[in-house]
Amino acid sequence: MSAKAIILEHINQNDEELAFIAKEIWDHPQVALQEEFASKLLADKMAADGFDITWGAGGMPTAFVAEWGSGSPVIGFLGEYDALPGLSQEMSSDRSPIMEGGPGHGCGHNLFGTACMASVMGQKAAMEREGIGGTIRFYGCPAEETLVGKTFMARDGAFDDLDAAITWHPGDNNLTWNGPTMAMNSFRVSFYGVAAHAGATPWLGRSALDGVMLMDAGVNYMREHVPPESRIHSVVTSGGQAPNVVPAFAQVWYFVRAPERAQVEEMYRWMGDIAQGAALMSGTRHEIELLSGCYNMLPNAVISDLLHQKMAEVDDMRFTEQERQFARDLQATFPDGSVQRGYDWAQQFTSVRLDPAEIDDPLWERVLPPSSSPPLMGGSTEVADVSWITPTAQITTTCWPLGTPGHSWQTVASCGSSIGAKGMILAAKTMGLAGLDLLTQPQLLASARAEFDASRAGRVYVSPLPPDATPQ
Repeated sequence: MSAKAIILEHINQNDEELAFIAKEIWDHPQVALQEEFASKLLADKMAADGFDITWGAGGMPTAFVAEWGSGSPVIGFLGEYDALPGLSQEMSSDRSPIMEGGPGHGCGHNLFGTACMASVMGQKAAMEREGIGGTIRFYGCPAEETLVGKTFMARDGAFDDLDAAITWHPGDNNLTWNGPTMAMNSFRVSFYGVAAHAGATPWLGRSALDGVMLMDAGVNYMREHVPPESRIHSVVTSGGQAPNVVPAFAQVWYFVRAPERAQVEEMYRWMGDIAQGAALMSGTRHEIELLSGCYNMLPNAVISDLLHQKMAEVDDMRFTEQERQFARDLQATFPDGSVQRGYDWAQQFTSVRLDPAEIDDPLWERVLPPSSSPPLMGGSTEVADVSWITPTAQITTTCWPLGTPGHSWQTVASCGSSIGAKGMILAAKTMGLAGLDLLTQPQLLASARAEFDASRAGRVYVSPLPPDATPQ
């Protein structure tokens, strides 16, 4: 039996257990840096299979690295398992929280980490039986939703000796995800004033809320002079307790995004100046706390093409009519235009012309060839930090109906069902076969590295995090 056949057989023979593990994580959702259940479940499974487990990567108790093998090449697989707050949901096409206000897997991370684990364990089985050399690693990455996990792991050197990295993400089509993403900083600005009776003696106070509002006004004036693709969004996390008390404390939380890391750094510095000006104008003092930052994605075409080739080889995703009906029922709850937006999004990222009739198919089974010039994606991911350290590529597979809103209860419902499990298995097989080729074909890694070096053009990864920052 070939090494490829061993990987596929291993995943097929364990598909029911893998679906059970993913459902267990779905049943026990935990938010960023609290993923004790999922991380232990995955780590224990890999330890029982002979992997060496190291906990605490990047200073996070729920982060771990599972390693097997020795020597070069070293191939890494990036898994995630954090849930989102407020998205608790039954496996139902009606909005029905399991626990009102509780967390839920609204991004499919119950499937995410499980598939990466399955791909690595399948490769181990092939390496043992065929005497294949090299090292494989599963990275248990917490707190992706807050852009914390991989950024802190990267700062501490967890990925420095990798020859390549592979990952995936659940989605509504089967496609190599080869587009650039936005670099980002996440930071809070706190203003400190003086409390006073707002009706009787307001002149004795200094409003911290005035500092927040003046800063936001300054940021709005700044918008005219930043790159048009950039994004600045915020929430006021604290604005005072009562109208008749001059607020002594107020806080605003910003995300600032741009196509390039250097652009984010410049905007961040400018916003720091605006914060200082707002404090001077309001008679308050301010503090800026950088929570996290990430790079823009540096896609690697060599590994992306390899992943597409392997996904097309597998091409065994088939949905039942019952699954399709569940998907249609979920689509009926989407905001108007969601399905059309999903179709349009897919058209931008594939190189073939989609049939307009495909919009009526709620679950896409076919593997789409990726576009050679995909558009900039508006979101951010800390996979991008890894992509500046080692050649990196990722895929997406169908785990929810076409047009499913991101971070929604509908996503949660689908990711707990057999629809999500089928997408997970396709992803595991694809990554497993791609990893095998990277282990056994040195020219592939050499080509990926040459492209990586050319793309960086002499630039090197410098962590956006200060050395004393701690995961939050």
